[in-house]
Amino acid sequence: MTLLRIDSSIQGPNSASTQLADQVVAEFTAAKPGVDIVSRHLAQQPLPSEAWPNAIGAAYTPEDQRSPEGLAALAIAAELADELRGADHAVMALPLYNWGVSQHVKTWIDLAIAGGTAPGEKLLEGTPTVLLTTRGGAYGPGTPKEGWDHNIGYISRILGEVWGAELTVIEREFTLAGVNPAMDAFLDVAAQVKQDAEEAAVKAGRALAS
Repeated sequence: MTLLRIDSSIQGPNSASTQLADQVVAEFTAAKPGVDIVSRHLAQQPLPSEAWPNAIGAAYTPEDQRSPEGLAALAIAAELADELRGADHAVMALPLYNWGVSQHVKTWIDLAIAGGTAPGEKLLEGTPTVLLTTRGGAYGPGTPKEGWDHNIGYISRILGEVWGAELTVIEREFTLAGVNPAMDAFLDVAAQVKQDAEEAAVKAGRALAS
């Protein structure tokens, strides 16, 4: 049994998404000790930005004419796709940055798709997957930045619809409350949102192991 964990935060030990993922994994491993965990941190070990165009170019080049760069890119794409295919369970900690997905996450998605054996391959077909996403501010209905979150819809569509995962989504907002003084008025709300997300993470980890 294999659990695939993907992180993408640039916040190191201060990462809210990493903390939530830690809770999910802790609950899962408590119920499934000895499980094989495959981890990839897209921010700490970023994929080369040129790999995707090189992989696409190589895919449309006869095998005996492919460049070393193209062959290396295809190998990376195949490795990423294999990680997804081989996962029995998955935990994805993918926070919002600048109103969308980070460059690290987009490169990973593009390369994994390029590594598919056929167009539209469902790399996570039927795989129970927990998506954890965090946002510094608030983007819900009635907020000043309603509609500015271009992360959660895209990521959910890729994981669930394109790759076929059985998806559970946990969101946490207001992570900058207590960090940015302009958000001090929302400290109580932020504390409740944090508690709710942590409780959901614990529940999701247990469900993932069931």
